[in-house]
Amino acid sequence: MTTTIAFDTRRAAVWAGLSRGWIETRQNFTETAYVVGHAIPPLAFLAVLLFLRGKNVRGTDLALVSMMLPSFVGITIAFGGLSGPAVAMTTDREDGTLLRAKATPHGMVGYLIGKIVMFASTTLVGLLAVVIPGMAIVDDVILDARGWLQVALIFVVGMVATVPIGLALGSLMKSTAQAMLVPLACTVIMGVSGIAFPITVLPTWVQWMAQAFPIYWLGLGVRSAMLPAERAAFEIGQSWRTVEMFAVLGVWAVIGLLLAPILLRRMARRQSGSALAKVRERYMTKGY
Repeated sequence: MTTTIAFDTRRAAVWAGLSRGWIETRQNFTETAYVVGHAIPPLAFLAVLLFLRGKNVRGTDLALVSMMLPSFVGITIAFGGLSGPAVAMTTDREDGTLLRAKATPHGMVGYLIGKIVMFASTTLVGLLAVVIPGMAIVDDVILDARGWLQVALIFVVGMVATVPIGLALGSLMKSTAQAMLVPLACTVIMGVSGIAFPITVLPTWVQWMAQAFPIYWLGLGVRSAMLPAERAAFEIGQSWRTVEMFAVLGVWAVIGLLLAPILLRRMARRQSGSALAKVRERYMTKGY
């Protein structure tokens, strides 16, 4: 009987998380500030593609935009799964959302599921806003049924691999201002990850370091789905390494799903009404 009750409670938490995710997604696409924030990156990416059309990667016959479009897709997934959740975590902690989730049985599980659903939904819209018009700009990008399926799989695995990590990182930050370090760190890692250019032009030690993070593998996976097979010659080992790509992203997904609930519960234990009141008092004293 006890096992049945526990199962029913967890199932209710999952459904509550799905419902929370849908509500937050709807809010993201009905409030003007959120809509503008979601629209800016795709528009900027498309502007870059138009500007760079007709240019090649230096020293190769590879069209620069054919490299950039898959890179922008990988960047969209990475930022949507890492930066957004980290900032949202600290915001939810400061406005009491996390405290309310803590008071609900298995509420942290529902909270985690809700965030995955919300950020996956908003990131998917941004991804499509880049891919569909981008294919009209870039000539040698090929997306057949296999390619679309692979992009879909990379997207799902990528979001599961990054959103929990983003929430875990956010739980370690003491304020929203500190959480902005996560987007900064993501930008730095992307700079050496080969997500925007062939990583083989970088020193070997940098290549090894980049492969330790999911950002590199997201970019590689999207390129393998969208570019012709001969473009693998520009990659490490002259191969798309599809099996390794899914394996590494799977490992990051497991790490995130194991680590995020632990850090969320740890942070929630420190969260109380008095602590929330102190945060609000500090913000009021500072005038924001």
